[in-house]
Amino acid sequence: MNIAFLTPEYPHPKTKNAGGIGTSILSLSKALSNLGHTISILVYGQDTDDYFMEENIHLYKIKNTKVKGLSLIFTQKKVERLINLLHEEGKIDIVEAPDWTGFTAFVKPKCPLVVREHGSDTYFCHLDHRKVKFKNKFLEKRALKKADGIMSVSAFTGHLTNELFALHRDFTVIPNGIDVSLFQPKQTENNKTSLLYFGTLIRKKGLLELPEIFNRVHKTNNEVELILVGKDSGDIKTGASSTWQLMQPLFNDNSIKKVKYLGAVAYSEIQDLIKDATVCVFPTFAEALPVSWLEAMAMEKAIVASNIGWANEMIEDGKEGFLVHPTHHQQYADRILELLEDTEKQKQFGKAAREKVKVQFSHDLVAERSVEFYKSVIYK
Repeated sequence: MNIAFLTPEYPHPKTKNAGGIGTSILSLSKALSNLGHTISILVYGQDTDDYFMEENIHLYKIKNTKVKGLSLIFTQKKVERLINLLHEEGKIDIVEAPDWTGFTAFVKPKCPLVVREHGSDTYFCHLDHRKVKFKNKFLEKRALKKADGIMSVSAFTGHLTNELFALHRDFTVIPNGIDVSLFQPKQTENNKTSLLYFGTLIRKKGLLELPEIFNRVHKTNNEVELILVGKDSGDIKTGASSTWQLMQPLFNDNSIKKVKYLGAVAYSEIQDLIKDATVCVFPTFAEALPVSWLEAMAMEKAIVASNIGWANEMIEDGKEGFLVHPTHHQQYADRILELLEDTEKQKQFGKAAREKVKVQFSHDLVAERSVEFYKSVIYK
């Protein structure tokens, strides 16, 4: 089968920065390629038009068309022409796109187009208690309505998306997956006790709750470090240009001495950072099914994460990790301290977490289920 992914992001040195959507597409593409399928990645929003091939995957960089007031529709039609050309040449049988900002709302390919719900802007604004732009909600709803099939990375995301858009569309739950042979537990030579957060520094991921949580952890254990990894971002609520700048005054004078912000790092370096961490923390308010959690789980790291919606589809509280609401600062800190003081529980959670990833979130399993879905849409 010839499968194409239309995406605004993909983790490659020749493309711009990528987040969870790009990372999940990378993992799935490799697994599908290993199964013998031909994979094309169409990445829009790039600095130039380009084509290259790497590890049997065809990559197309697409530069947006710049026309005042018409850039989006012109870019959509440019993408549409490319898809149809590749389809006519027998290089594409089906296209998958994410729901984010509804880019496919006015894309009309000659082959089936399916949408995978990683979380739309409407979805994230709802979870973050922000007002969504009318344009984004309109485009996202239209893209979902006209899609030939819909997948969702979690049942929570699928049901909430239907509710927010007043849709009654059937969807198939196929989670994000990772390569469990790539993310394996490793021995660390680092003797320091540390907490690791990796992901974008942004309000919706609980980064403005984390300082108060760490203040309370540090009060009991003043040796523990907090390592922050990920690109900084602006804050929509306050208009500030940097979430990191908003965070710093929230740490107390003593705890901030134990905080290290490393900024964005190459995807290839993430494993070493996870390896050296004692506990990984994810106090987020808004996710769909985060790849970062899966990566930490696969490397047998103890996790304290948010207890909202999707989290219960990934972690059973007290079995593969602890789940706590991000605003419950003392309880969150207590769970972290409990793990720091109990190395056996760290190992117990870590082994259970990796086993769950192997059974439910392996990219090979996700690839097989995705192929079944693609075939059902094509043959329908």
